[in-house]
Amino acid sequence: MFSHILQATLAALVLSLTLAFAGRAARQAPAVPFDVVEKGVPELQAAMEAGTVTARDLVEQYLARIEAYDGQGPELASILSLNPRARDLADILDRERRARGPRGPLHGIPILVKDNFDTVDMPTTGGSVALAAHQPSGDAFQVRRLQAAGTIILGKTNMHELAAGITTISSLGGQTRNPYDPSRNPGGSSGGTGAAVAASFAAFGLGSDTCGSIRIPSAHNNLAGLRGTPGLSSRDGIIPLSLTQDIGGPLARTVTDLAIALDATVGPDPADPATTADRARPDSSFRAALRADALKGARLGVVSALFEDGDPDVVDVARAAIEEMKGQGAQTVDVTIPELDELLRTSGVINYEFKFDLMDYLAKTPRPPVASLAEILDRGLYHAALDATFRRRSAVEMRDSEEYRKALSARRVLADRIVETLAREKIAALVYPTMRRRPAPVGEAQAGTNCQLSAHSGLPALAVQAGFTEEHLPVGIELLGAPWSDTTLVGLGYAFEQATRHRRPPLSTPPLVDDAAPVPVSVEIDGQAALVVPPAGATPARLAATLTFDAVRGWLGFQAGVGGVAAADVMALTLHRGEAGANGPVLRRLLEPGAITGQGLLELTPRERTDLAAGRLYVQLYTRGRPGGALRAQLRLP
Repeated sequence: MFSHILQATLAALVLSLTLAFAGRAARQAPAVPFDVVEKGVPELQAAMEAGTVTARDLVEQYLARIEAYDGQGPELASILSLNPRARDLADILDRERRARGPRGPLHGIPILVKDNFDTVDMPTTGGSVALAAHQPSGDAFQVRRLQAAGTIILGKTNMHELAAGITTISSLGGQTRNPYDPSRNPGGSSGGTGAAVAASFAAFGLGSDTCGSIRIPSAHNNLAGLRGTPGLSSRDGIIPLSLTQDIGGPLARTVTDLAIALDATVGPDPADPATTADRARPDSSFRAALRADALKGARLGVVSALFEDGDPDVVDVARAAIEEMKGQGAQTVDVTIPELDELLRTSGVINYEFKFDLMDYLAKTPRPPVASLAEILDRGLYHAALDATFRRRSAVEMRDSEEYRKALSARRVLADRIVETLAREKIAALVYPTMRRRPAPVGEAQAGTNCQLSAHSGLPALAVQAGFTEEHLPVGIELLGAPWSDTTLVGLGYAFEQATRHRRPPLSTPPLVDDAAPVPVSVEIDGQAALVVPPAGATPARLAATLTFDAVRGWLGFQAGVGGVAAADVMALTLHRGEAGANGPVLRRLLEPGAITGQGLLELTPRERTDLAAGRLYVQLYTRGRPGGALRAQLRLP
């Protein structure tokens, strides 16, 4: 009888899980057996060279993934606008390839751009409703360089409004979510780029870093990103947060892709005097610096102070990463920088510069929709989450002040002490976790950033994948070096990446099936063997259940019924973690005491989702007569 009840109620559950998929028009399967998920630039380029795909095919696949996962499914909300010319540009580049061959490694490669980079084809909003109608008359320097290299800009990504935070929430784009756990933030302010690249919405993306805005999203989204030496690449055409601290550059899934993107975007630009100053620059390309043995003999300085007050699991992953570097031949030494806490606290200049740098940018813009931060505040053209930050920065009365000069002086002292330490100890790079804390839940403040060491000193730093916590949240490790050691840092990161392979795609954005998100799958349980043999003549307990898993949302729906035992004897039906044949801890309760039927919908954590996919979850029935477990069934997805 209970199995009939189960079947009747299960239909409603499955319907609720699949409503998002109902009504979708049937789509034709891709014409070629090639999937862009996790594909790097060299793989994409090789597929186009072989004729397996075209640039148009790549654009279509990435757009299909954006449609499936950005506003639906996990609802990442990483994209602010799409380029209406993307398909046409792909066609032009395909014809050019056939006629003259590729321009280089980026010919026909679709990318995304943070929405504080000026673009002629699309508005540049900074994520703010105040700039929703802002249409620049020219492209940013790095955008021009990438377009000249043959990339296709698919669209613009969400960001923490006007780059003024690290959780990526804006009045125009709302809250971007982390594809590794959509209940958490993706870092910021380049969180839209970080989430989109992690989810394979493009080959790579552009971001900016004023205090961690490239490196924090890299850490939170299992990516690699470089905050370069000031002057490495132009800031022209980037909405400023603080010109002293602003840096623009790519975020990528691999260090190879990062190096290719950097080679295309770095270089002198008369519009940005910092790029033309007479100072040492890297003497080789980034891609030429990629050596698998770069860690061998490298001396690394471990900054123990930047591990303090961190989540233990995050710190453990970062320290394990350093041990992995040592396993590749690196030598480590503990490093102490005198007065580090005080110097980091007093050397930031964002609060002093933002109001004035933004005003100057807007003054150079033809017919700007607003003229100042004060106007944005007066008209309420911003997200409530930015209210305190914007009001504090708008209250600064003058561009120059004694406090500002002290901050600039502290920056020079901090840089000098770090450079002196690197030289004295013969250190190639300082090493520490990019973030000491896990990605915070959406709506909560994000603590634990180590962004200041690089941003306040003006020294380059690379964030690269360090691994995952026990709850399967990404952790980043950071390498900071002397001025113009950018290629050295990328080479060290490449060696670490190649030895460890910590890159892992998020579970919330799996490969598409017939150009759409995969539908939920079900697993049936019917009459499992008892854990304890019942007494002679006793009816064995029996379980019938259907569990339906939505891999995109991480939902596990269940409908269960117990037979062969009185309701009063049922103690619980529980979900456990454990290998086959081995006991593991209880994760969730499915049936409460005295219940012989029940249904529910669980939102699994990233670790639980991984365990389910690997067959490490099971359900177990407990009864009064068999409190140690009456029966157990392992869950295995088809």
